Amino acid sequence: MSLMVQIRPVLPEILVFAMACVILLADLFWKRRFRGLMYGMTQATLIAAGVTAYSLRDEGARVVLHGMVTGDRLTVVLEIAIFALTAMVLAYSRTYIAERGVFRSEYFVLALTGVAGMCVMVSAAHFLSLYLGLELLSLSLYALIAMQRDSIPATEAAMKYFVLGALSSGLLLYGLSMLYGATGSLAIGRVATALAALPRHDMVATLGLVFVLSGLAFKLGAVPFHMWIPDVYEGAPTAVTLYVGSAPKIAAFALFLRLLVEGLHGLSGAWQEMLVLLAFLSMAVGNVVAIAQTNLKRMLAYSAIAHMGFLLLGLLSARVSGYADALFYALIYAFMTLGAFGVIILLSRKGFEAERLEDLRGLYQRSPWYAWVMLLFMFSMAGIPPTIGFYAKLAVIQAAVSAGFYGLAVAAVLFSVIGAFYYLRIVKLMFFDAPVDAGPLRQGRDLRWILSVNGIAMVLAAPWAGTLIAICRAAVRGLP
Repeated sequence: MSLMVQIRPVLPEILVFAMACVILLADLFWKRRFRGLMYGMTQATLIAAGVTAYSLRDEGARVVLHGMVTGDRLTVVLEIAIFALTAMVLAYSRTYIAERGVFRSEYFVLALTGVAGMCVMVSAAHFLSLYLGLELLSLSLYALIAMQRDSIPATEAAMKYFVLGALSSGLLLYGLSMLYGATGSLAIGRVATALAALPRHDMVATLGLVFVLSGLAFKLGAVPFHMWIPDVYEGAPTAVTLYVGSAPKIAAFALFLRLLVEGLHGLSGAWQEMLVLLAFLSMAVGNVVAIAQTNLKRMLAYSAIAHMGFLLLGLLSARVSGYADALFYALIYAFMTLGAFGVIILLSRKGFEAERLEDLRGLYQRSPWYAWVMLLFMFSMAGIPPTIGFYAKLAVIQAAVSAGFYGLAVAAVLFSVIGAFYYLRIVKLMFFDAPVDAGPLRQGRDLRWILSVNGIAMVLAAPWAGTLIAICRAAVRGLP
């Protein structure tokens, strides 16, 4: 196989990482007045990488680079989503980071290296490449969270995330080493073949699965491995929280597909039982604890935990249709949370962080349009029709029902009703309470336009839900 054929599936990763190095070096020679070019170069890199990934959509599934990387349609779909989400994060954050002294090359370099790590994760065909991508992403996130060095909450959040992230990485590594001991291989495809030849309840393989699933649950933020999410969401700068809560969720979902579905499908009976517990606890804890929150970012953090529970409903079905529904849910959730945090950035200004629920009071009187935009995000997160979030929740609940998990599906519906309370509470604060701050919104025009498009998409995308699910099914068609 020629060199070009070998490296074509990783061209997006090569482009992103190479441009991260270019921006880092160029910052040494640029004068201060030219440093605004870093933002344009970063956005151009993401667009070019997205176009490159799209050009690979019809090349078929293949494993290259000595079995380390797989190029398939799932990789293409996930990478394009990651590039689009990151580009929107940077567009939302441009004014915010400039006002807080974070508009530096380090921010854009870390954002791009994190994207490179995510791309390696979604295209991994080997335990080593998978772990390499995971750690590249994690190290980038640790540094991003601590970018505001004079902020005590940000430093504390970074330290908590670093310590707990190191623990989860250790759990994942230990599980992978046990799977290597049971199967004699680190290649995901060979592990799947070796597991099929093992006894049904092989002790070493099952213990390895427990450790691997624990590490994966931490990266996804599922209960009881969720303890880092509220502190990181609250302590990190909102622009970084926006980054942490969107694209990395797609990469964490890819880990589940690559490890559990492709590599450990032979143990599906065991990991199904574990996912049932994780899904139920995540929906329960996330929705119930979110009600008691007065900090908006912590409320959205517990909301994220609950959404990860719904995401797991599609995965635990151990069917291709369920995987497609879970992928659809992951993509919709990422864009929903992007918009919700975008409204927080819209309301923030230099010297003021709109982090409390009270900061949303009377938003309708200050800006009727953006109050309606936030309403669309809240309705979509709650799963209220006709928003796209309703179809996402319906899809994963139907996946659970089709797999025979009737009790869990009923619980998901009940927790959705409970979760609607704290989303509708925000709507009540915006439309029916008097404003605490009657001043005008001062964010840039680019943020306003992208936020408006993101909000309108919550409704306009609903008629295309079937088409989006069909794209997701085509992406996961090659999975076991």
